[in-house]
Amino acid sequence: MEICVELKGVTRRFGEDLVLKEVNFAMEEGRVYGIVGNNGSGKTVLMKCICGFLRPTTGTVRVFGKQIGRDVDFPEELGVIIESPGFLTSLTGRKNLEILAALQGKIRGAGIRAAMEKVGLDPDLKKAVEKYSLGMRQRLGIAQAIMEDPKLLVLDEPFNGLDKNGVAQIRNLLLELREKGKTILLASHNEEDIRILCDEVYEMDGGVLTHSGKSGTGKQRRTGT
Repeated sequence: MEICVELKGVTRRFGEDLVLKEVNFAMEEGRVYGIVGNNGSGKTVLMKCICGFLRPTTGTVRVFGKQIGRDVDFPEELGVIIESPGFLTSLTGRKNLEILAALQGKIRGAGIRAAMEKVGLDPDLKKAVEKYSLGMRQRLGIAQAIMEDPKLLVLDEPFNGLDKNGVAQIRNLLLELREKGKTILLASHNEEDIRILCDEVYEMDGGVLTHSGKSGTGKQRRTGT
């Protein structure tokens, strides 16, 4: 399989604090990678470096063969949800996605509707995002991440705020995307999320990334709804 993400000797400092420590990490296309670790362990900082939101202090990050910060500022073919999704809260969910889609011009109304329906949102709902529940905002963030059909998804705690049915629905969506050959990097506090979804599992502790082994359960295809 082709390598789509490669980190070599990546460190990241914030002042005197060393948050990432010589991280070496590679992701093959079409696989799901899980990262577990406590808050403050460095998971989110690692994901931000892969997405181009932060630059490493030392080391290199390559996505689809292009070095972030040298060849491109941000990876192409990337869908991402990191921390709380930011939207124009006075507008509807669909209007928010229409504005974001216009930046790239890759999809139009039908694609936006399909993405919202995949995450369990009604594209015709007239409610402003400010009136959305936390779970609905999270679903909208996932719709934004997937709507342009990216090859790579970077998802930091994508199940935050979702109820039991929502978790099952989004798990099934991610398994469908895996079957279509998408590459996914997933951080979750929930061991079941990792067990069901991931081919490879890594642990982040104090800025050090270690391989915990193969989950072996990425072959599962559906969870109960």
